[in-house]
Amino acid sequence: MAVSSRVSFGVMAIVALIFSIALPAVVQAQAPAPAPTSDGTTIDQGIAYVLMLVALVLTYIIHETN
Repeated sequence: MAVSSRVSFGVMAIVALIFSIALPAVVQAQAPAPAPTSDGTTIDQGIAYVLMLVALVLTYIIHETN
């Protein structure tokens, strides 16, 4: 039993050593994600939604007064 646990501990130690050396190199090799940028279409779409809502409210107000 003692020999078996020493062997498995040794194998786990070697695997941990390999991972600790190899994985940081893989992580650093990946390119960073591009920064999110706004091209203006989201702002334009938001303004369009607000204007459509204003037009809808004005339509209801005008038709209720008649």
